[in-house]
Amino acid sequence: MKFVSYNIQYAKGKDGRFNLKRIAQCLAGADVIALQEVSRYMPMAPNEDQPQSLSDLLPEYHWVYGPALDVDGSGLNGKRVINKRIQFGNMLLCKTPIISSLTHPLPKQTLVDFPSHQRVALEGVISTDTGTIRLYSVHLSPNSPHERMLQVEALLQIHRAGKNGRQIWTGPGSWFQKHGRNQPPPAAEAVVMGDFNFEPDAEQYSQLVGEFDPIYGRVSSSDNFVDVWVRAGHDEQSGVTCPRCLENDTLHDMRIDYAFVSSDLAHHVHSAWIDDDAQGSDHQPIWFELTI
Repeated sequence: MKFVSYNIQYAKGKDGRFNLKRIAQCLAGADVIALQEVSRYMPMAPNEDQPQSLSDLLPEYHWVYGPALDVDGSGLNGKRVINKRIQFGNMLLCKTPIISSLTHPLPKQTLVDFPSHQRVALEGVISTDTGTIRLYSVHLSPNSPHERMLQVEALLQIHRAGKNGRQIWTGPGSWFQKHGRNQPPPAAEAVVMGDFNFEPDAEQYSQLVGEFDPIYGRVSSSDNFVDVWVRAGHDEQSGVTCPRCLENDTLHDMRIDYAFVSSDLAHHVHSAWIDDDAQGSDHQPIWFELTI
């Protein structure tokens, strides 16, 4: 299966133009897509429902959307309320049905000198030839290393709960069961994709993949994740997913977008690459293949 993760910066490209069509075009061929910074009616983006527009551009995909930011944007037409939500969040698209979905709020600090808004991990469960897996589209805080540490710990807790068979409903006699809907199967393994806003030498990276030992290298446990880029044969410090851009205060080329898999999926990693040609955002899409 081919996977891709892309922070689309609400479709604002390197040329300053907003163009969802070129976003959709560069995602062609993926079986699973994880997106970040997808907006609905955000003031800094065109007055557009981007999840719906992406669905129209990619009609062969099932999809779910998880807003991290959700505020009122409604108005009046005479005495009638025109309900509209201004939203900003993450999206998952898949060529197979997304069996169930959860939007997990991540910890947030109240920062004094920097803007800060709620972040989420959007979860979707899919079925593959080797069993069910959990997918996550994640976007961590850009401003605070401590906040990112809290968010990474929350991700690990979310994974442990899923690994231990967390169910979206429990107990007999559920309305869903009465109407012929079976309990979605648990999924022990996970694929976590997104914009993590840290580089590989950051403490948060070690938190996810294990501490670095000068003799043995990365020392991971079964509760840690595996960096797909490294597992596919690339050096930890190589790769650029967020090129230098003074406009966005990016002072050097960085690898801050990742795909991680739970330990039992590590041997399924086949390859990984970065689309250096994509122009639709200030980030580059990261692609990888799993033999599942």
